[in-house]
Amino acid sequence: MTPRNLLSAAAAAALLVAPAAFALEAADMKKILEVVDDRQRNGGDYKSLVYLEQKEKDKADVVREALVYRRDADDKLMILFTKPKGEAGKGYLRLDKNLWSYDPNVGKWERRTERERIAGTDSRRADFDESRLAEEYDPTYEGEEALGKFQVHKLSLKGRANIDVAYPVIKLWVDKETTNILKRQEFALSGRLMRTLYYPKWQKLFSESKGSDVWYPQEIRIYDEVEKSNSTVILIKSVDLRSLEANIFTKAWLESKSR
Repeated sequence: MTPRNLLSAAAAAALLVAPAAFALEAADMKKILEVVDDRQRNGGDYKSLVYLEQKEKDKADVVREALVYRRDADDKLMILFTKPKGEAGKGYLRLDKNLWSYDPNVGKWERRTERERIAGTDSRRADFDESRLAEEYDPTYEGEEALGKFQVHKLSLKGRANIDVAYPVIKLWVDKETTNILKRQEFALSGRLMRTLYYPKWQKLFSESKGSDVWYPQEIRIYDEVEKSNSTVILIKSVDLRSLEANIFTKAWLESKSR
């Protein structure tokens, strides 16, 4: 079953919404978001090998390879593209809550917004970074539902004031059993649906720095809801939680990779 068909007609017809009496309290919703965040946070360093498969109308499919580096303790993020050859050396750096992109062909850094399409795909910075839902959004409970074979909490999130986020409104479908996100929809301030994301596969890895497991989505399927024929699949092929070099999260380090 494809992610698009995760909610079949039969399942949709049997959609179960919890009565108001069973609505979660604000503290319970915040706890769910904190658990979602904590399960994906290492507390130390993080490195992953990522493939991005991009589909666009009337264009050939494009596959990119990138290395993603994170230092969760300092909220730092580096994305370095390694393939194809024309993309190698390009990258993004999140530093002091600012997102910068670098193109070695022009040797220039440019500041980007949170809604920046990473390498022109349907992905955004938040798809690669640690989860910060509890600190960036306020939740509202929309009930319990059946999403395919899973029982989920459905939450509506509104971005907090003075926090720069890609989308001010998010809807989440969170697996009641595992607290993994299964589906996510992101909306513009106007209420227009911009992206739908599915998370069909999650994996865990023990972190020595954290002293417990770190969870990560092995696959994220992103559907562009504006350009309906466009989509991107993110495949996280491997994750390494060992300590990284201190100078990785600098503009100079990324520039050195393209020389």
